[in-house]
Amino acid sequence: MSSNAERMPEWPTAEHVPVEELARRQGVRPVASVDDLARPDLFESDDELDEFLADLYASRRASAA
Repeated sequence: MSSNAERMPEWPTAEHVPVEELARRQGVRPVASVDDLARPDLFESDDELDEFLADLYASRRASAA
């Protein structure tokens, strides 16, 4: 009896492009500092942030159930 894993093509395939090559093609650079990721103006208000977090937590609880 053979499994699906035995019938799948071997990795990597001809279409496989290493992540380093994809990053080079897209001009992506490594994050030098977590400060580069900070977006202080992402939410217009504390209420908007609170609404986002409430929705996020609710969706996580819903998918865990």
